[in-house]
Amino acid sequence: MHRPRKQKARGRFMPVAHQRGDDPFAHRLLSRYVDAHCEWLAVTGYAEDTVRVRRRALRSFITWAGDRGIDDPREITKPILERYQRHLYYYRKPSGKDSGSPLAPGSQVNLLRALKTFFKWAVRENHLLYNPASELDIPKVQRRLPRHILSVAEVAAILNEAHGVEPASLRDRALLELLYSTGLRRKEAASLTRSSIDFIRQVVFVREGKGGRDRVVPLGSRAAAWLEKYLFEARPQLTAHDAQALFVTDFGDPVTGPYVATRVKRHMALAGIARPGAAHLLRHACATHMLEGGADIRFIQALLGHANLNTTEIYTHVSIEQLKAIHAATHPARLTQHQAMAAAPDEATPQATVRDAAQAFLDTLQDEGGGDEEDSSA
Repeated sequence: MHRPRKQKARGRFMPVAHQRGDDPFAHRLLSRYVDAHCEWLAVTGYAEDTVRVRRRALRSFITWAGDRGIDDPREITKPILERYQRHLYYYRKPSGKDSGSPLAPGSQVNLLRALKTFFKWAVRENHLLYNPASELDIPKVQRRLPRHILSVAEVAAILNEAHGVEPASLRDRALLELLYSTGLRRKEAASLTRSSIDFIRQVVFVREGKGGRDRVVPLGSRAAAWLEKYLFEARPQLTAHDAQALFVTDFGDPVTGPYVATRVKRHMALAGIARPGAAHLLRHACATHMLEGGADIRFIQALLGHANLNTTEIYTHVSIEQLKAIHAATHPARLTQHQAMAAAPDEATPQATVRDAAQAFLDTLQDEGGGDEEDSSA
């Protein structure tokens, strides 16, 4: 009987310059392939955050495989990857506030997608003869509604908590107004420079947002006014040097994404709003409130910088006010209530009462929609 020949990698392995002896994964063969793959991701234009997340996902697999004596990518087969997929499904977090809880379906999918991309690259670079992950089935993830959506009143309460005249208070108010007006991610807001704001056209230039994409978003007049006030009155007191960053800390350093989240969380707490999340809540609120004000879903997509319209459509399920208005104007139970109230004084016919009640309700909706639009875009 002939033993099956072990496949050989046909491509020469690419050395990686950043490997160091203090890396606990450096001695593993599989890890060196992963390092080369991540280097390829960076060279071909993947975002830094994407490369970091992919490396972490692949190192999770390296740890699991190492515990089972697997360190050569040529030894990995589809059944081994399916075992890893089952491991992710049954895995339970060992410690922390989420101790005993499973991995979120989205986290499982991200870990498996990183493997599929890695093995596809390994075959294309001739490190492997075949792709063991080519037929690996990725589970479908149900798109979840945002759990918490801030109301207009709650957003107003958060904004009003930054009410002082101190430089830090003016900075926080300008930051909060910007996040709510533009729907920027916290990292995008932190990376803004002074030249990113065009006060004449009232737009914000977002450079290298998520996915490395640039976009231009409108800036509400109220947010623009607070930004101008911050730039002329507060920012010169916070930094003595000519830094390019739009927002700076109390010590004059450029803000970071976590710093932005900390400031938003602080004013949420002062407003008595205990919700999980911070800057992303204002992003959700911006999109939802604009949809409720009548904005088209594709405009929201452009504002938020979503590459896929399916990502934006989640907000159409959250925006319930328009559906409630149509339900109230057309549902028989609602119209019967108006009929009973209107028929008593003058004994009007049922058909006329229904028509009058519906028309009055729709006229009210039209009047409400004709007001100032600043609140929905600021």
